[in-house]
Amino acid sequence: MGTWYWIGVSVGIGVGVGVFVAAFWGAGRNSTILVLAVAAGIGAAIGQFISDSEPGGWGDRTGALAGAVLGLIGAVPVVVGALRRGGTRSGTATLLALAAIVLAGVAFVPALGYVEAIVLPALAALLRRRRPERYAGLRTLAKD
Repeated sequence: MGTWYWIGVSVGIGVGVGVFVAAFWGAGRNSTILVLAVAAGIGAAIGQFISDSEPGGWGDRTGALAGAVLGLIGAVPVVVGALRRGGTRSGTATLLALAAIVLAGVAFVPALGYVEAIVLPALAALLRRRRPERYAGLRTLAKD
C-alpha cells in the first residue's frame, strides 16, 4: 500500500484513540490539560509505531497526533452531554470504547481515516449548536 493509505490509517486510529481517551474526561482545567496530553501522547506513539513499520515517516506521526486531538474534540460533547443527562461514567466509557474500536477498524478502509477526522468534529459542532435550552417547568407559572 502507498504512503497516503498508511497516513490515513494513522489518522483514523488516532481518532479512535481520541474517542477512547474522551471517556475519561473530567471537570475542570486540570483534567482538560491531562486528557489532551494523554491523547496527544498516545497518538504520537501510535504514529511512531506505524511510521517504523510502514512508509509514511512524519506524516504518520503528525496524522495520528492530529487524529487523536480531533477525535477528542469530537467526542467530548457526547461525554459531557451523557453525564449531564444522567448517564453513568462506566456506561459512557464502555460505549465510547466500543465506538473507538469501530473507528480504528474503519480506518483501514482507504481514505476513511481522513473522513473520520473531518466528520467527527463537525458532528460535535452540530451537537453543541443543538443543545436544548433549559426547561423552565413550573417556574413560568409562578410569575405573576
